[in-house]
Amino acid sequence: MNGNQFGRLFRFTTYGESHGEAMGCTVSGCPAGVEISEEEIQYELDRRKPGQSMITTSRGEPDEVSVKSGTLEGYTTGTPIGMVIQNRDARSGKYEPFVTAPRPSHGDYTYSAKFGTRNWGGGGRSSARETVNWVAAGAVAKQVLRQSDHDVRVKAHVNQIGDIEAPEVTWEEMLEHAEDNEVRCAHPETAEEMRDAIDRYQQEGDSIGGSIYFECRGVPRGLGAPRFDSFAARMGQAMFSIPATTAVEYGLGREARSVRGIDRNEDWEFDDGSREDVVSDEGDPVPVGNDHGGLQGGITTGEPIYGEVSWHAPVSIPRTQQTVDWATGETKEAQVVGRHDPSLPPRAVPVVEAMLRVTILDFMLLGGRINPDRLDDRPGEYDTPYHPESPQNDPDDADTETRTIDEEAGGSDGAGGN
Repeated sequence: MNGNQFGRLFRFTTYGESHGEAMGCTVSGCPAGVEISEEEIQYELDRRKPGQSMITTSRGEPDEVSVKSGTLEGYTTGTPIGMVIQNRDARSGKYEPFVTAPRPSHGDYTYSAKFGTRNWGGGGRSSARETVNWVAAGAVAKQVLRQSDHDVRVKAHVNQIGDIEAPEVTWEEMLEHAEDNEVRCAHPETAEEMRDAIDRYQQEGDSIGGSIYFECRGVPRGLGAPRFDSFAARMGQAMFSIPATTAVEYGLGREARSVRGIDRNEDWEFDDGSREDVVSDEGDPVPVGNDHGGLQGGITTGEPIYGEVSWHAPVSIPRTQQTVDWATGETKEAQVVGRHDPSLPPRAVPVVEAMLRVTILDFMLLGGRINPDRLDDRPGEYDTPYHPESPQNDPDDADTETRTIDEEAGGSDGAGGN
């Protein structure tokens, strides 16, 4: 199976199935000298983990991360970072009826048709549980970005569930309120309506789709390349990789199709120091407005990058549906009984933020904004605060020892004195 890696320089490779022994990822291309906190990685995983509220799956996974390589005494060494998250609460028995009778609108049949086999427990590799690896990698990227010389910040919130849409909120409101409620909507009143709607769909044995608004600030201008490596193209790939994504927009998004060119086009002006949300120096050319979402020609402008990602309703629902069993040739009734989310956006917020961070960091490494080898950007300097210290004195019972040349010369019958 291909397609298990994301990124060019900052690259993560994932493994694991929903009901396998463990999930995990290897992060390559993380510069040395980054102070890594396992607690911060765990914090992001806790935001995504199942069972955190009544409107998420009741699967009881602690999602505890264990960093196995790539760090020494709390700092990255520039070598691959290996992380493992054990599966603790897999119950595959409820999936046995669907081994040869694919669940409606799942990846069951397409996986079997492609590979001639599949791990059927919990959806195997096609399960959204695999995004736990992405969040772990994104948590590493978050710490790299924060400790760099660039003030890159990423935030997202649920702006729509079904036909309930939140009004526009400010950046500050997202920071203040997005984590205050189970829905992760930064507009408290709308969050209550969304919560009630999700409850209603859940009680009816059904599910509902929704969307997430995201914003990235502090991203320097000049990231991305025309055509296939444009920032929008790579960002779109990152977002569409998230299971159940049906649409990705930035800037005006779909509204742009009904807006005249003269109204969408941004005039240019010189930065007078009043544009605090733009990465620029006073006197630099900056666009007037930001209907293009911080991107022009596929390259970042220094303005906030913003957009929206949409998800369809979760396809695992307990309502009776129809399937066919290719082993028996029978038409059957299918009822997917298990532990599933009635709506995906509340738990997808940390996944969106993680994928935005790894995309931004990858472009910053490719563009030379961050030294790919070491965060302090001091090539050739070996004496650093994060280099391991040598013991001052070798223990008496050590298998090996070092002594200075002067000590050896003084105890060898005057050798070296001529």
